[in-house]
This record gives sequence, C-alpha cells and structure tokens, in this order.
Amino acid sequence: MEEGTLKSPRHCSGTEDYNILQWDVREGCEVRQILDRVADKWSLLVIALLENRSLRFNQLRHSIEGISQRMLTVTLRQLERDGLVRRTVHPVVPPRVDYELTPLGVTLHDTIQALVDWTEQHQEEIAMARAEYDRRTEFSEEAS
Repeated sequence: MEEGTLKSPRHCSGTEDYNILQWDVREGCEVRQILDRVADKWSLLVIALLENRSLRFNQLRHSIEGISQRMLTVTLRQLERDGLVRRTVHPVVPPRVDYELTPLGVTLHDTIQALVDWTEQHQEEIAMARAEYDRRTEFSEEAS
C-alpha cells in the first residue's frame, strides 16, 4: 500500500501528493468506478428526472428517449446499489414500484445541475471551438 493511503477500501484521500492518475492504481480506490457510473448518460438522465419526485419504471422509460428496458433496469440497480436511488415496492395488485432520489442522490443532482448550468453558459463557445477545429482538420486533410 502506498504510504499515506488509508486502509479503508472505500476511501481514497490521504495521499500526500494527490495525483489524478492515482485513481486507477491506489489500492482499494473506487473513485474511477464511481465516476464512471454516475457520469454515464443514462445515470445522469435518471438522476435529473427524479429531482423532487418519485417515478415508476415505465414513466422513466418513456421519458428517456433511446433507453432499453434492460439498460434502465441495470442503471436503476446500480444507482440503488450506490445509495443514490431508493426503490419502493408497494404491496398492491398489480405491483407498483417507485423510484426516488435518496438524500445522497439529491446532493449529486445539485452537482449535475451545476454541470448543466456550465454547459448552457458555454455552449456557444464550444460550438465555435468545434467549428474552428473542424475547419482546421478539414483543411489539413485536404492538404495531405
């Protein structure tokens, strides 16, 4: 184990010289795995849709264009396992299952909203940068 790294398998802080590249090499560090999970497009959409309300599976599925039933099931299970989504089964016929954000999920939603806000504020700059890049690469490909 690296010197200064905590022994807890769920805690990655504690190294003297923090290096983003250590996410994959520090023993027991799950930061990369968690980021991969919460930053994928389906998780982001599910978390956004569950803001301040609970939804049933089919409501989520119909609200997320392009997601398959299997992918939504996998996404919800992963978010539930990570403690971000709560699944409630109601004892009625037919069975009713609701999904909602946990308090931890709400804190992540706030972070996602900040990212969405940043994207909206800078979308024109990004579009201009993309257009400039495309012009440069198209010109360099033609010159080759």
